Amino acid sequence: MSRTSADPELTHRLSRRGMLGVAAGATAAAILGTTAAATPAAAQPAAGPATAGSRGKGRPVLPEGRLGIQLYSLRDKVSTLGFAPVFAELRKYGYDEVEYAGYTQGTAGPITLAELRQLTADHGLNAIGSHVGYYSDNPEAYTFAQNLTRVLDDAEALGLKHIGTASGPWRYGATVDGWKRCAEEFNTYGVEARKRGMKFYQHNHAEEFSFATDQPGVRLYDVLLAETDPELVHLEMDIYWAYAGQFRFSQQVDGTPAPFDPLDYVLRQPQRYPLFHVKDGIRDDSVRDGYRMADVGDGDIDYQRFLSAVTRRTHGGRRYHHWQAEHDNPVESFAFARKSSAHLHSLREKCG
Repeated sequence: MSRTSADPELTHRLSRRGMLGVAAGATAAAILGTTAAATPAAAQPAAGPATAGSRGKGRPVLPEGRLGIQLYSLRDKVSTLGFAPVFAELRKYGYDEVEYAGYTQGTAGPITLAELRQLTADHGLNAIGSHVGYYSDNPEAYTFAQNLTRVLDDAEALGLKHIGTASGPWRYGATVDGWKRCAEEFNTYGVEARKRGMKFYQHNHAEEFSFATDQPGVRLYDVLLAETDPELVHLEMDIYWAYAGQFRFSQQVDGTPAPFDPLDYVLRQPQRYPLFHVKDGIRDDSVRDGYRMADVGDGDIDYQRFLSAVTRRTHGGRRYHHWQAEHDNPVESFAFARKSSAHLHSLREKCG
């Protein structure tokens, strides 16, 4: 999702936020005192960069039935064609799941939550989650902070098992105490979501891996993990933004080295990460984030390594995690969806 740390009002309009709809390191813990089977025919890899990972004869690294897509990537199609034609295309490309980024379809006409749920199921897709804003200065905003009951009512009506936010915990600033306060609120959302049979989750951007302004030796993402209950607050790692964070925040403000590997966070607490955003980037040290966003398979992020490691971490890993392809601004959204599916279905575990 957007790299912006602020949390603007979230409505049902089609906008970046409004289309909607591990453990901490030892240093941080001390300071905090922490409380394919067969590849679908339509997803067969085409010639070119998307086939680069298809060499080898190992089993697929993509768990069967767990390929999804964040519908924000297809917002242009949803807002003009509507959900039905988009869902039909996604099934052709071999997708199993969708993550909502809003419950409206623009000029394609009104749609109720019951109709959207049925339409998703009719196309053989599993609605795995949805993004909603965290908070807003508007007391009537459609966010967790302002309208928790409505957010959960809608998610329940759609039959979702996960409901989350792509907003960072910046409500009270970038201090350790500020993030502790946000963590308390996230725990509350997790309690209420669990009462409905759902998991609350937070989706990261690069800035979550920055350091606290009052304790520059503490990485803020470690505060979030340390201060939230792992049974209540889950994470959706946006892998691209995590690698951008690795590039931008590999040292503290005073220059002290502080390297980290995004994959290590997951492997330490794999059950905290039910969802992932699979987003690719071309390495470029000349840009702020260290990467230029690309279609999945056209970039330099090693998804063969990442998926293989996660799905091997536990015996149930292949059945637990969900992988959502995403691109914030694809050149052509259907082409992005098709290419991403082909590439991910082509990946095989390396032998030897």
